[in-house]
Order: sequence, then C-alpha cells, then structure tokens
Amino acid sequence: MSDERPPRIRLGMVGGGNEAFIGAVHRIASRIDDEYVLVAGALSSTAERARASGRALGLDPARSYDDYIAMAKREARLKDGIEAVAIVTPNHLHAPVAREFLRRGIHVICDKPLTATLPEARKLAKAAADSGAVFVLTHNYTAYPMIRQARAMVAQGALGRLRVVQVEYAQDWLATAVEASGQKQAGWRTDPERTGAGGSTGDIGTHAYNIAGFVTGLRLESLAADLQSFVPGRRVDDNGNVLLRYEGGVRGMLWCSQVATGNENSLRLRVYGETGGLEWSQEDPNYLWYTPLGEPKRLLTRGGAGAGPEAARMTRVPAGHPEGYLECFAGIYAEAARAIRARRAGMPVPEDVLFPTIEDGVAGVAFVDACVRSSARNGAWVTL
Repeated sequence: MSDERPPRIRLGMVGGGNEAFIGAVHRIASRIDDEYVLVAGALSSTAERARASGRALGLDPARSYDDYIAMAKREARLKDGIEAVAIVTPNHLHAPVAREFLRRGIHVICDKPLTATLPEARKLAKAAADSGAVFVLTHNYTAYPMIRQARAMVAQGALGRLRVVQVEYAQDWLATAVEASGQKQAGWRTDPERTGAGGSTGDIGTHAYNIAGFVTGLRLESLAADLQSFVPGRRVDDNGNVLLRYEGGVRGMLWCSQVATGNENSLRLRVYGETGGLEWSQEDPNYLWYTPLGEPKRLLTRGGAGAGPEAARMTRVPAGHPEGYLECFAGIYAEAARAIRARRAGMPVPEDVLFPTIEDGVAGVAFVDACVRSSARNGAWVTL
C-alpha cells in the first residue's frame, strides 16, 4: 500500500475577495489540515476587484473570473477543474451561485444562512438532491470539540429526559447606524434585498437556533417571536426574543441581538434535563460545565479528563493550548473533505462524517421566516 498522500481537493471560491473578512476565514480554514488548494475564483461582484483579488491571492489569471457563471462553465470543462466551491457572498446570491455549480456536479461549501428566502431554500435543496453533489453549510460552531462533547452526552442520556434549552447570541457592533458610514459588512447585512427579511435573526439567530438543535437533537415545532429594529431607520431586526416549543414538551428561549452593548461575540448554550445540565460559551470554548443533579458542578476541558472521542476527533493541539474560531471552521472543512474524497473514490460518504447539511440550512431559513411571521402578528405562536 502506498503512503503517498492523495491529491488535495481543488477548491474554487465565489465572493470573499482579498479584503473580505469571511473569505479569508474560509481560505485559512481550508488550509489548516492541508486538504485543499485554492485554484480558481470569482472573488468580487465587479470585474476589476475580482481580478485584483485574484492577483493578490496568487491565482492563475486564466482562472480568476469576472463572474461566477463563467467560472462554473469553464471549470466544469477543465480536466483539472475545481472539485468544490466555497460560496462566501451576501445571502441573496447563495442560491443562484450554488445552482450553477450543483448542476455541473461540483460540491458546494456554502456560508450561512442558506438563502435569503424560504422558497429559495426549498428549491435549492431539491437542486442539491438532484445533483448528487456534497452540500455543506458552514455553521462552524458545531465543530467546536466541546460542542461535539455536549452532543454526545445528551445522546448518551447524561442529562436524562430534556426539559429546557436556553441559547443566546449577543453582539454590539450594530448598536449604531454603522451601515450609514459605508461599512461594507453592515451595509449588506442591514439591507433586506441582500440579507433577507431577518437581520440579527438571519445573521446570528440562525447560529443559535442551529447549535441548540445540533446538541439536543430536538425538532422545533412552534415559536413566538418579538423582533425589534432599535436603530432608527434600520429596515431589518437588530434584536430578537423568541420562545421555543420543541417536540416532546421541551421548552426553550432564544435571544439574538446585535445592539447588546458590551458583548463582542457572546454565543451561549445551556441545556437542562431531569438528571443534569450543561453550559457552554463560545468566548471560552474549550470548557464545558456539567452538573449532575444533586452533585457539584464539573468542568470538562477539551483534551482533558472527561472529554470523549467525539471531542478528540475535532482537537488539533494539546490540552491547555487555546483552540478556537478558525479551528472550528477548519473542522467543517475537514469533515467536508472526507465526504468529497469518498465521492472522488466512488464510495458512499462515511456514516461518521458530521457537518451541517442543506436540510439544516432549510430549517434555519424556516426559523427566520417563522420569527418574522410571528413578530408581525404581535408575537403569535406559529409553526415551522
């Protein structure tokens, strides 16, 4: 048997020019485990910026494209064309970009939320199913080792029958009308034509909703939402309070806010069952607090005593060393690589490969849609 490493996965990127934050994050994540090589891109909505970004990133000029349609067509014809594409555009472009690559059998790694509208999400899910390509949604927080640990503990019954789920995601970067200053990230995230009907609910509420479902395995049945736009003139919500009714009588609350002064990136999850509880914070991600009923609180650490194989699989550095945001993004790319390599070999995707799917994406967009509908009806309970 040869010990030679299989060729790296040829990756393309749409959006994410050399000055874009999330594009750089995806490129770093794709390289941490040395599974991918970026070989092509349509890196901006304008030809001049796209070419400049291609030059800055060292792409072959012939494979630095002015638009994603030209890129999809040519790369599909090339013998060494891309095998997968990372989509890091504003939300309203996710669906049309993904469809161009899916119809040519190219695997898709797409930023969240899946699409700007629910009908688009459902159509895209069908296109993905018809294509047979791997579709990965980068809800990156699901790849933190201690989130994998929490998921395993819930599945193994460490908390007993679940009762309560509390999840929040608080930031303060949109506490003022930053979009009016021309700040690019704020501009499209507060524009309903590009981000969709949900503002904070779509941008960070979907992360909170996704991670709660990922850890608990619960299906949400209905919700009641109260959304606000606190900043004058803002056309999408910047704060949301949502009551959740899960299957089996489990109850929950979700708070997402981008006007919560003093919060940088405070994603927190608490899950309580009949016999125990779990607490985790993204700003201190290597720790998971576990409290069995009637016993002292226990601290489980990434790489330390108490952490199981699910956490170890997503761990790269020794215990006590910080491991965080970029590494959990890399965890999603690593899982995607296993799926893509299996397809490359004509094999089924291994059963233990775990990443957010297009079905998770549809569920996230349905969550936003339900929040907007509920809030418009003065917080009425609505189903998904």
